[in-house]
Amino acid sequence: MTEKLFFKIGDIAEMLKVTPSQLRYWEQEFNFLKPKKNDKGTRYYSQKNLVQAQLIYHLLKEKGMTVAGAKDFLERKKRDQTLEKLEVIATLKKTKSFLSEIRQLLDSEK
Repeated sequence: MTEKLFFKIGDIAEMLKVTPSQLRYWEQEFNFLKPKKNDKGTRYYSQKNLVQAQLIYHLLKEKGMTVAGAKDFLERKKRDQTLEKLEVIATLKKTKSFLSEIRQLLDSEK
């Protein structure tokens, strides 16, 4: 299975369970979230942009921070270290999901 290189805003919104307008707002508030745009203005999010959006989602929705609080947090921490930690968390979540699927398969064979 190949991973997509770019995602449209609707794809990212669906993955994160937010609205496209929330993503556009995050682009305005967090200057590091800059998806590519074509001549028509269609946004194309790279894998790196996806990780950045996941970081913002994690801080705002899962940690319950305000936008101002998340900005302050990111200014105090090195952004790269935070993104690396989020990538590790994402990998662990994928591994957990994979192991859960294996467990379900094994349980269904009993």
